[in-house]
Amino acid sequence: MNLDIFIGSLKKYAVFTGRASRSEFVNFLLWSFILGILVGIVEVILFPQYLIVTEQSLLGNIVSLAILLPNIGVSIRRMHDVGKSGWYSLIPIYNLILAFTKGDENENQYGANPNTPIAR
Repeated sequence: MNLDIFIGSLKKYAVFTGRASRSEFVNFLLWSFILGILVGIVEVILFPQYLIVTEQSLLGNIVSLAILLPNIGVSIRRMHDVGKSGWYSLIPIYNLILAFTKGDENENQYGANPNTPIAR
């Protein structure tokens, strides 16, 4: 788990072109999950009476909304890595299969392999 990869994905929040490696996608999912748990714990500590009355998580909803666009972006880039259109991320089970499938080894129509080191 690399926090730098998660932050890098957040910085590319509106980038829907190019490719995202499996490690970038999995890191984003794991850190999003951890962030959700931490926000839930903080909210229970700070606002216990609010949660009992409304049964909704205000901070959780704000965080979910904040990472929605980066989540869509990394999902679309992940579909591009396996050579599929970003629209495949809308298909419930198939997108999970594609998300954990090895990406194309060579350059495809969406760009260069994200796992290939950049020559300097």
